[in-house]
Amino acid sequence: MKKNISIIGSGFAGLSAACYLAKAGHKVQVYEKNKSIGGRARQYRKDGFTFDMGPTWYWMPDVFERFFADFGKQPSDYYELIKLSPAYSIYFSQNERITIGDTLDKIYAEFERIEPGSAKSLAKFIESAQDNYNIAIKDLVYRPGVSPLELITPETSLKIGQFFSTISKQVRKRFKNPQLIQALEFPVLFLGAKPSDTPAFYNFMNYADLGLGTWHPKGGMFEVIRGIAQLAQDLGVSIHTDSNISKIEVDEQNQVKGLVCNEAFIPSDIVLSGADYHHTESLLDTNYRQYSEKYWSKKTFAPSSLLFYVGFDKKLKNVDHHTLFFDVDFKAHAYSIYDKPSWPEEPLFYASFPSKTDKMAAPEGQEAGIFLIPLAPGIEDNEQLRESYFDKILSRFEKITQQKVKKNTIFKTSYCVNDFVNDYNSYKGNAYGLANTLLQTAFLRPKLKSGKVNGLYFTGQLTVPGPGVPPSLISGKLSAELIDKKN
Repeated sequence: MKKNISIIGSGFAGLSAACYLAKAGHKVQVYEKNKSIGGRARQYRKDGFTFDMGPTWYWMPDVFERFFADFGKQPSDYYELIKLSPAYSIYFSQNERITIGDTLDKIYAEFERIEPGSAKSLAKFIESAQDNYNIAIKDLVYRPGVSPLELITPETSLKIGQFFSTISKQVRKRFKNPQLIQALEFPVLFLGAKPSDTPAFYNFMNYADLGLGTWHPKGGMFEVIRGIAQLAQDLGVSIHTDSNISKIEVDEQNQVKGLVCNEAFIPSDIVLSGADYHHTESLLDTNYRQYSEKYWSKKTFAPSSLLFYVGFDKKLKNVDHHTLFFDVDFKAHAYSIYDKPSWPEEPLFYASFPSKTDKMAAPEGQEAGIFLIPLAPGIEDNEQLRESYFDKILSRFEKITQQKVKKNTIFKTSYCVNDFVNDYNSYKGNAYGLANTLLQTAFLRPKLKSGKVNGLYFTGQLTVPGPGVPPSLISGKLSAELIDKKN
């Protein structure tokens, strides 16, 4: 039966769900609190420069292809993809740098250069990672997290040991060189937890990285958002920006009644929230909330971030589109995120220069730079701290890449914990959602369907299947299927 469905949030998960629900014949309205669609994947433009505010990595192209194929479309109907060559590079010091090529053969050669004999080990590791990828991404992550039985298949029964070992242990069994170890542990950071706390099964992220490559949508990740929004609208979805939701109304039979948006009541048969899960439940009267403050406080959240969007008045050298700076102690930084939340003394950081690939990102002869420092959620955030860390990372950047850039900064805009809270109602200002640890996997994550309010559903990176852009697209599909099945 056709339902009136209100969706909170226009990020990847919310827009994905909107497409599936509209295709199923429902009347769908999307409400976004900010001026622009996209949630964390919004776009920032200034003085001829264009920045993705959130995700900058396009991994797992097959997930995007599968999404669009569900509507008889393909990504190229909405945006153009460029495979990055190299995919990215990692600096360990001024003279030590690993370059991850755009083919496995190039990557094998790079590993062999650094640790003779490691190419053979990497080939076996990637074979295992690909096998796990086929099990996880083509099957497991498309299950709604309702029952632990979802994880029990003939394939996963052969992998049970990998759920009780860790990425860190698995990598160290095969490789001795600390730089190669860090290069292989890096993709796990997208899952929001330390490699030593992430099940070994999640090495499928290494296949997503090294096997499938790193891509760039021309115009940036926001072009993907724009494409999905266009698909949604073509299917009949209405999208409303500047639409802040202050209350979810429930009737005496525990049935959702609708939303209060900009002080006006909007009747709804179904409410689906792609907004922060904790925040969404705060929009309900206390007796309708499934999870207590104590529950959330004990969860392992993925990091927050300090971001800088920077315009440079010249082209930069000795950097790739994606460049990681691992020239300081990885463990010490991780400790400041997960074990003793605090500002790291010497932070690792990541830099993206989309104008290396995409002329649309910066005026001619200039460079757009995005700098990101992972941080513990919930820590103090102020302008003085932001300034000191910008100076700190730019000083290291100048030394490592052997160029002066501070005086070539036209402008910089920062974004940190307080902004994640203000713009996205993000719990403690986290940037990536709930980490994928063993006890926060699949059916152990917050549920897609409310157990207390009929007609209330959730989607996005705090629920199933987890953090990241491809999982968010999948989450939208899973929540839409649950809704369609129940109604």
